[in-house]
Amino acid sequence: MRILTLLLLAPVLCLAEPATVLRATELKKEPATDAPTVASLAESAAVDALERKGGWTRVKTGEGAEGWVKMLLLRYGGPGAAKQGDSGVAQLLSVARTGTSGTQVTTGVRGLDAEQLANARPNPAELKKMEGYAASKDGAALFAAGGKLEPQRVEYRN
Repeated sequence: MRILTLLLLAPVLCLAEPATVLRATELKKEPATDAPTVASLAESAAVDALERKGGWTRVKTGEGAEGWVKMLLLRYGGPGAAKQGDSGVAQLLSVARTGTSGTQVTTGVRGLDAEQLANARPNPAELKKMEGYAASKDGAALFAAGGKLEPQRVEYRN
């Protein structure tokens, strides 16, 4: 009975999820930044997301190339469509296919816009506070000695 259920669900588990590349990137042979590049993907290229591994997603292009891209460079739901929340059977199948509910948690850093930069003013009190956190040369040496750290020279390379 279990084998029959698995055989019936196998085609569903292999379904690819349509996605769009958010910006031009490289398609990697393995899920690593130093892996060989399989192909270059243009911004807005349509791909099928096949599998997730860490922060990477294995995708297949319309031309048949397969490889890995960073998960945050994909928008799910196909070109121009934002991914909608799955419910019911779709969410259950997403869990079966990827091992997750399909919900992604991301963090980011908000930058300053042009107006904030133009209106920036120095804050002497905060600068003085920050200077109070600085370690003296003797204090740093004492700390390093306590941790049995030794200085090492690192050559600068261009």
